[in-house]
Amino acid sequence: MTIEQSKSKKPSVSGDEGSLLSTVKNLWTYMWPEDRPDLRWRVVLAIAALLVSKVATTLIPFAYKGIIDSLDGSRAGSAVVMGLAVPIVMVIAYGLGNVIDAGFQQLRDVLFASVGQNAVRKLALRTFHHLHRLSLRFHLAKRTGGLSRVIERGTKGIETIVRFTMLNIAPTIVEFAITAVIFVTMFGISYLGVLVVTIWLYLYFTIKASNWRIGIRRDMNESDTDANSKAIDSLLNFETVKYFANEKMEAERFDKSMAGYERSAIRIWTSLGFLNFGQAVIFYSGMIVISVMAVNGVLNGTLTLGDFVLLNTFLMQIYRPLNFIGFVYRELRQGLTDIEEMFKLLDQDPEVIDKPTAKPLAITGPVIRFDNVTFHYDPDRPILKGVSFEVPAGKTVAIVGPTGAGKSTISRLLYRFYDVTGGAITIDGQDLRDITQASLRSAIGMVPQDTVLFNDTIGYNIEYGRPGASTEEVREAARMAQVGAFIETLPKAYDTPVGERGLKLSGGEKQRVAIARTILKAPAILILDEATSALDTKTERDIQSALDLVSANRTTVVIAHRLSTVINADEILVLREGQVAERGTHAQLLAQDGLYAQMWNRQREATEAEEQLRRTTEDPDGFVKRGMPAAE
Repeated sequence: MTIEQSKSKKPSVSGDEGSLLSTVKNLWTYMWPEDRPDLRWRVVLAIAALLVSKVATTLIPFAYKGIIDSLDGSRAGSAVVMGLAVPIVMVIAYGLGNVIDAGFQQLRDVLFASVGQNAVRKLALRTFHHLHRLSLRFHLAKRTGGLSRVIERGTKGIETIVRFTMLNIAPTIVEFAITAVIFVTMFGISYLGVLVVTIWLYLYFTIKASNWRIGIRRDMNESDTDANSKAIDSLLNFETVKYFANEKMEAERFDKSMAGYERSAIRIWTSLGFLNFGQAVIFYSGMIVISVMAVNGVLNGTLTLGDFVLLNTFLMQIYRPLNFIGFVYRELRQGLTDIEEMFKLLDQDPEVIDKPTAKPLAITGPVIRFDNVTFHYDPDRPILKGVSFEVPAGKTVAIVGPTGAGKSTISRLLYRFYDVTGGAITIDGQDLRDITQASLRSAIGMVPQDTVLFNDTIGYNIEYGRPGASTEEVREAARMAQVGAFIETLPKAYDTPVGERGLKLSGGEKQRVAIARTILKAPAILILDEATSALDTKTERDIQSALDLVSANRTTVVIAHRLSTVINADEILVLREGQVAERGTHAQLLAQDGLYAQMWNRQREATEAEEQLRRTTEDPDGFVKRGMPAAE
C-alpha cells in the first residue's frame, strides 16, 4: 500500500462527533483481552462489585426516609409511639449502606487496576513495535520529540477510555433505570416526566458543549507537541546551539510554542467553567420544579415528610452519576482526541513489508548483484538510473562518485529500507523482495559515517552487535577493532557511559566502537558507508587497518568519499548522476584518466597540502608551534 493510500484511509480512532461507538468497538480488544482470561475475570468481578455498590446506593435513601418518618411526631409510626428502636436501626442501615457503597467502589478500582494498566502497556508496546516497522522515509519526516509526546498522551488516553467505558457508563444507565421505576411507583408519572426532561436537557447540553471543546483540545495538543519537539531538538543539538550562541533564539522558539499552548489551555479551562455552570443551571432548575411539586404533595397530605426527603435524596444521588456521565463524556471525547494521533501512527502502513511467501535468506556465497536497478525518492527526481554490478563472494567492491550521485542510496537499498522502483537486487540469486527483512539485516553489518551510540555503557554498545555475547567475545571484538586498549585505560572500562549519542567519546573512538560491534555481529556481508570521511587523515589511517581486518574474506561494499580508502578494492565503481560512469581497479581507473583520475588528483593535492601544513605547524617533538607568523 502506498503512503497516499494509507493517508486516505478512514482513521480507526477519532475524536470527532458521531465516532464514539465505533471507536470504542475498535478499542474492545484492549478492554477484553483474549489472551488474558484472568483479566476478563477481573472485569466481570469489577462490574459485579460496582453493581453491588449501585444497589446499596439505591437503598440508602429509603433508610434516610425511615429515619425522618420515625422521628416525625405528627405520624402514628413515629418514635414517640415506636420508641427508639426503629430510628436507631434506620441510622445503622443508613451508615452500613454508605460503607458498602464506598467499599465496593474501592474494590472495583482495585480489581480493574491491572486491566487498565495492561491495556496501556499493550498499546504502548504495539505502538513501539509499529514505529520500528515504519519506513525510513517516515522517520526522516517526523520529529522524535513530537512522536514521544503523541505516545505519552495516547497511552494515558487509552486508560481513561477503557476505565470509563467498562466501569461507569453501563452501571450508571442501570441506576437511572432503577430510579425511574421508583419515581413512577412511588411518586407518579409527572415526577418522572420532569426528571426525564431534566436529564435529556443536561445530556444534550453536555454533548454539544463537549463537542465544541474538542477543537480547542486539538489546538492545545498541537501546541504541546510542537513545544516538546522544539525542546527535544534543541537539547539534542546542545553543542550547535552553543557554537552559534543562539540560546536566546531557542528559548524564544520554545516560548512561542508554549504561548500557543497557554492560550489553548486558558480556553479549555474557560470553556469548562461555562460547561459546569450550564450543567448546574439545568439540573437545579429541574430539581426546583420537582421540589415544589413535592412540597405541594406534603401540604396536601399525599406525601410524607420522609417522602420529601427521599425524593430530594434521590435527586442528589442522581446528580452525582449524572454529573459523572457528563464528566465521563468529556473525558472520553478528550481521551479520544488524545489518542487519535497515536492511532494515526498505527493506521500508517509500513512502506516496506514482507510478502506472505517471504522466506529467510539462504547464504551460499554470498554474491550481491544489482540488475538494472532504478530508484527514486520522488518520481520527479530519479536517483539511480539502470545501475548494474556484481560483488563476488569474499570480494570488495567500492562505490565512489561526486556528492548526490546515489552512493548512500545503494546501501539503503541493500538494507531494504526502500524497495527498488525498477530492476532487482539479489543475494545468491534471491530477490530481496522475496526474503524476510529480519534475515536480510541479520546477514549484513554496517559501519556508517555518522556513528550514533546508545546512551549506555561502552560494553552495551559493543554487545548490541550480538545481544547475549559473552564478556570475552565483547573484549575480543574491541581488541580487533583496536579500541580495547583505550577502553581498559578508562576508570570504569567497559562500564563507562558514552553519553547521549556517544558524545563523551571522540569521533575516532565512536567509530572504533561501531567497528567492534560489527565484528561481534560477524556478518556475511559488510557495508562501509563513508566510514572514515568525517575523520582527520591520521585517525582515518588508524581506523582503516581495523576496517581492512573486519572486511577480510567478507563480501564487502565500500561507499567512500576519500579515494585513499578504496585503492585496494577488487573493483571500483564510479557513479555519476545515478549511473555507472567508470569501473575497474584503482590502477585501471587512473590509466583511463577520466572522472576517477580527476577526483584522485584533487584529493591527493588536498592531502599533501594538509600534510605540509601539519609538518610546518609542529616542532620536531610533535607540539604545535606558538606565535608563528602569518602565511604570506
